Amino acid sequence: MNMKQKIKISGPQVHDVGYRVFLLKHAMNLAIPGLSTYNWEENGQQEVIALVEGDEARIAAFQQTVEGKKPEMADVSRITFEEYDGDVGRTSEVAMLCSFVQLDKAIPLLLDIRDDMKEMKGDMKEMKGDIKEMKCDIKAVRKTTDSTLEEITGLREDIQPGYAMTVRKMQSDIIAIKDQIGMH
Repeated sequence: MNMKQKIKISGPQVHDVGYRVFLLKHAMNLAIPGLSTYNWEENGQQEVIALVEGDEARIAAFQQTVEGKKPEMADVSRITFEEYDGDVGRTSEVAMLCSFVQLDKAIPLLLDIRDDMKEMKGDMKEMKGDIKEMKCDIKAVRKTTDSTLEEITGLREDIQPGYAMTVRKMQSDIIAIKDQIGMH
């Protein structure tokens, strides 16, 4: 026997958390032929309203799912179930509507991602140019490093003979001073 039910999900955060898609997924998994969903606001509380139509066993299973599960970001304070005698749309119509709603939300995000990607490509081109400049700078440093090392080596060679003579002279001067003051 077919039955209809109105499900009201209330709470501080039941909109924009994927609740209608969540309900659609579970209705489709249970092959419920009739489903209509919409967001509503009552007394400052967000609500998701689901109208369902199908055989008693499927509606009971759907009710259990709605009571036991919710979208991750949802904050639900109350769920009510009542008999309903009005029209209920087809589940396939809700599926199409949800697809359009999700596309409507996704398109601006995808456009932002595209723009970000373009900006990143420009940044990467700049970075490549900077890296090329750095490579040139490194090559120049390497060239000057070799000549600087040769120059330092030459200076050390020039200094060493004189340094050794200076050390010997200082040693002989110290010995002479020690002799003069009587230290041995």
